[in-house]
Order: sequence, then structure tokens, then C-alpha cells
Amino acid sequence: MTREEAIQAIIKENERRNAEIYAKFDPVSGEGSVGERKRVVIDDFPISVQWLPVEMLRVPLVRQIVECGSVRAFLTDNLNVEYTEEDRLKVIEQFVRIRCRYDFAFWAAVLVYIKRKGGGEDVLFRLSRPQRRFVERLERLRKAGKPIRIVLLKARQWGGSTVSQLYMAWLQLVHKVGLNSLIIAHQGAGSDEIKDMFDRMIKAYPVEMLHKLGEAYDANEPKLVGVGKSGSIYRVPQRNCKIKIGTAERPDSCRGGDYNLVHLSEVGLWKATEGKKPEDIVRSACSGVLYRPYTMIVYESTANGTGNFFQREYDMASKGKSQFEAMFVSWFDIEIYSTPVDDILSFAASLYDNRNNDNVASSREESGKYLWWLWEKGATLEAIHWYILERAKYNEHASMASEYPSDDVEAFVHSGTMVFDKYKVEAFKKYCKEPRFVGDVYADADEGKNAFKNLRFVEDRQGVLWIWEKPEIDEDEKVTDRYLTVVDVGGRSSKADWSVIVVFDRLFMAEGGRPAVVAQWYGHCDIDLLAWKAAQIAAFYDNSLLVIESNTLETHDKERDVDGDQSQFILNQIKGVYPNLYARKQSEEDILQGLPTKYGFHTNVATKPMVISTLVKVIRQNLYVERDARCLDEYLTYEKKPNGAYGAIIGKHDDLLMTRAIGLHICFYEMELPKFVKRTKRMLVKKKNAVSAATI
Repeated sequence: MTREEAIQAIIKENERRNAEIYAKFDPVSGEGSVGERKRVVIDDFPISVQWLPVEMLRVPLVRQIVECGSVRAFLTDNLNVEYTEEDRLKVIEQFVRIRCRYDFAFWAAVLVYIKRKGGGEDVLFRLSRPQRRFVERLERLRKAGKPIRIVLLKARQWGGSTVSQLYMAWLQLVHKVGLNSLIIAHQGAGSDEIKDMFDRMIKAYPVEMLHKLGEAYDANEPKLVGVGKSGSIYRVPQRNCKIKIGTAERPDSCRGGDYNLVHLSEVGLWKATEGKKPEDIVRSACSGVLYRPYTMIVYESTANGTGNFFQREYDMASKGKSQFEAMFVSWFDIEIYSTPVDDILSFAASLYDNRNNDNVASSREESGKYLWWLWEKGATLEAIHWYILERAKYNEHASMASEYPSDDVEAFVHSGTMVFDKYKVEAFKKYCKEPRFVGDVYADADEGKNAFKNLRFVEDRQGVLWIWEKPEIDEDEKVTDRYLTVVDVGGRSSKADWSVIVVFDRLFMAEGGRPAVVAQWYGHCDIDLLAWKAAQIAAFYDNSLLVIESNTLETHDKERDVDGDQSQFILNQIKGVYPNLYARKQSEEDILQGLPTKYGFHTNVATKPMVISTLVKVIRQNLYVERDARCLDEYLTYEKKPNGAYGAIIGKHDDLLMTRAIGLHICFYEMELPKFVKRTKRMLVKKKNAVSAATI
């Protein structure tokens, strides 16, 4: 594709993106609204053409009216009654009530008043594009009969809190009687805003809609009354439901009880102080919410650094390790963050021409490469133009990212400099995939000589050994230096660092190809058992070179106040029965002094920068094949800290990363290239006894 063709393709794609963003959305008629819909025509209905939720069409009354094509025909043909205008209005009212139950966007657009941004009279609530995405996620869970559990990471100013609170109100006022809600804001001002929003909504809400059709009511009856003397609990008497509003600043106001719906607002800003850590407040608020349909818990916040409760919960949800789902809304998902471009052709040309440009003219700009990355993420040219203008307000990328994150990685601001090029890391994603086999390796014993007898792989979906490619072993021909097994030692408890055993296949390096990750053990266990497990996996992969990072073993000895170097004792035990254990290179002085060989790779101030530099080069040049996407996440959150040290940002791990750093350094700089050789059977040499006078 020529440069001119590429630029025209950008402009065409931009038109497509804008058409999608600004596609017609009419919540009243239902055109372009949330969920799967079907176009129906009812001639004498106030809105003759409607796009109704498909679930609503299963309701007998709705189906019959649609089939008749008019309310008149429904009355005269289906009900066999004489048509009157009064009966037509009754049918329409019932139809609208049913639609309110099935169509949140419609209910909000015809019955719910909110404060107008910028002042003026209150306005009916029409969902914005990111709000519709959020409602789609909520509705998918509700319609599936599942409890709603979401961790929402968001950019600012799109109304995520508003949707959370009004969706809970919809469940309370329309769906079920007796659903109680608890809303906890960051601070007092936030709780006041929430209370004001609910007051506005309920004040304008038709009282008859709080009652069943035909039920007697008083037009002046109260719709919201206080409960108790706290001033924080209110009740909607017609629906027998409570709304409690608290703040994280006052933990006593956050205690849950008989609550079904909980919204925790700006959780990332909650401060941890003595006696009121965010997780304690959350536990107190949510512990009474049963895991059942028509229950809802939403943790919602902008990001506020790393290592806090919100970041940990979002990470667990995004990895599928929680009952919550993770959802992220970027700044370019929000329509208001867009500025028209005067010369679209020149703008697109500049974006394309600078797509590989790392240089920036000032600290208040982004590189051409970053702007191109925004385009590839889905931002329109108009959105990128807005970003360029807005970026000039901030002296560093991190400040802009905290307000307007482009993805859920940069949303969590860090203090150091990222080590790996995020664009290069993304190039590895296409090779990541689910393992072909899951289980573990077993033998006749867990340690000692019998740890290698009857060695076998056993499939188990709960296992911690993932295998992408099983070992290829030919009885007649061996590939030397083919497999490499590397170990990063963690801890035994669930709160400790992970222990990782990774296996590389170096076969294709013999012809200029790349090594690839083919297996990985990832879990927690005692460090001596981990060393033996690593030896078993290394033996399973054709007695591959086994490299054990020894720092944790040695630190473990010191913490336990063990006399002598027990780490070397463990490794020497393995060396006694495993033939291919990695040993550190000895200096000439060590050899002359006859010092014993030390096994394992020691990470220190000299070797760590060395292996990290190798990993930077490997990632930059795409020199290996990664299979586990979790490792890429570690690359993206690894930084050089202000003091010059390397490490994961607070709340993140680097266990997978270190196995790659050590392994790939050894792979490229210390091992010979693989060679094909004939296998030779080892022969045991019979020990000869010395001849003595007695034996003669």
C-alpha cells in the first residue's frame, strides 16, 4: 500500500468510526438503543414505530398487540370489546409499564429527571455512548439470572456513578418490592451529590408509577421519607425499599445490613488509615449481600496509583480470579472528548508519517508513536486532536493518564520510568494462547533418587503446570541444548510471591529461529519441594539445563537463622541425582583456592541489570515466542524506580518476568546452539576392588 493509499484508508476508517459513535440513538422509539431489538409497528400508538427489546415481545399482551398491528384491532378482535378511547389509553398505559420493566433506557428517558450540566432546568436522562456500554454489561448479567458484580475503572466525567445509582433505583422502583440499596461515596460532598440526585429523580417521578395499575393512591402521598435520626437512611413507602447513603470518611455509616444493592463510589480515592482500611469498609458494607439474582455490587472509581484496594480488585476481576467482572472506559470512548480537525487530510498524513517517531519536542507533548497507538486502539482523528490540545495542560504523561487513561494499564499511575516499550510488548500478544495440556508431573517420590523414577505427566484441569508443547524425544537421536528450564523461587503462602518454573524450547535457534516458551509451572509450595519439582520438569524435558535463581533460597536460610548455606545443600542434593544443573562460573582465584562449585543463578547488583538489559533487547527485537499473556502484563508494569533499582510497580509482580530475563540471557549468551547427535547409552562402570594378600 502506498503512502497516499494508507492516508486515504485512515480517513475512510475515521468516517466509519464516527458513524458508529454518532449513530442514531433514540431511547423513546428504541432505535439504536441498548440490547437486541426488533422493529414493530402499532398504527394508533403514540409512537407508531418502535424498536422493542426482544425479551419484551415474549409478553403475551405485547405480542398480541404487535400481531394485531393496532390497539383498536387488539381490543375489537382479540378482546372482543367495543372500542373506546378510554380503553385505548388503558392498554397504552399497561404497554408503557411493561416497556419500562424491559427497557432501562426508555424508562430513564421518559420518567427520570437529572440535573442539567451547566445549569438550567432539570432534564430527562438520556444515556451517553459509554453509559449505554455500561448498561449493556449490567443487563447482560441481569437477564442471565446472575448476580451483578462489576469493578468499573473509568475516565472522568461520563456519568458512571449516575448510571450505577439510577440502575439500582430502576430495580427498586420497577422490578422488585423490598430491594434495599447502600451507596457509599468517597467523602461528604459526594454523598450530598448522590442524595441530591435521588431527591430530584423521586420528586419528578409519577406517584402512580410506584403503584400497580388500577391500585388506589393519593396524588400527594410522600414518595421519600426519612428513617431514624441519622439522616442517612430513606424509604420509598410504596415499594417498601430503603436507600442508605454513607461516606468512607465515616466507617460507621457504611455498615451493611439487609441490603441487596451496593454502589461504592470512587473507591480508588478511599484513604487507608488506622482502623478503616478500604477493604474493611467494603467487607462491612457488602458482607450481607447474598450471591443471588437481583443483587448488585459495583466498585467504581478513577484510578489513583497502584498497590491500593481498588487496583488489586480490578486486577483480580480482569484476570477472572474474582466473582466480579472488570470494565474499563477510556477517554476516547466518551463523545465530549473530541475536537474538529480543520484539515483532515494533513492531520491524517502527519499521524501516518510520524507513526514510528519516538521524539517529542517538549514534556507537554506525546510522540508520534503514541498518537499512532491511540489510533490503533480505536480513537478517531478528532479525539486524537482533542488529546493533543488537552495534553498541553500537563507537564508529564502520568498526570494526563491519571485523568484520561487510554487503557487500563496506564490508568494506574506509577512513579518510575517504564522499562519496556509498550508497543513492542503488544507485538507478543498474537502468540499468547491457552495451554494444550494442564496438570503436573509426578514420579515414585517427591524428592531423592526416586523423584525421577516412573516420571510422567498427569492431566488435571486444577493443575498448576501448563504445557503448550510436550517434549519431543527421539530414542536414537538427541538435540543437545534444546530445552532450558528456569526457576524463580517465591513463597509457600498465598500472600507470598509466586514460584515459577518455565521451559524454553531452543530447537529453532539452530537455524536462526527464536526460542519459545513451551511449559510453565506457576504456584506456591515449600522451596525445597519446588527445587525438586523443577528438577522433575527439567528431566521430563529431556534432562534440560536446570537454572534455579538462588537468591530466595539463600535469603530463606538467613531468615531462619540456619547455620551454613542450606540453599547449596538443597542444590547439591539435586546435583547428586540430576545431571544437568546450572552452576555459576568460577573465577580463576576461586579455582586456585579449590572453592566448591556454587549452583544456581545469583541475582545481584551486577547480574540483574545485565539480564534486564538482555530482556529489553529481546523484547525490542521480538526475539522469542511468549505464550502466557500474564507475563506481558508484568512487562507493562515493570519500572526503573527513582533510586535506579528495577522492580514491579507497587501491587504488581515480576515473577514471570524474571524467569524470562534470566532464561533468555542464558539462552542467548551462555548455551551452545542446539545440535543433532546420536544418543549413546550410558554404561555403568563396575567398581573394581583393590587386590590384596587377603583376596589372593
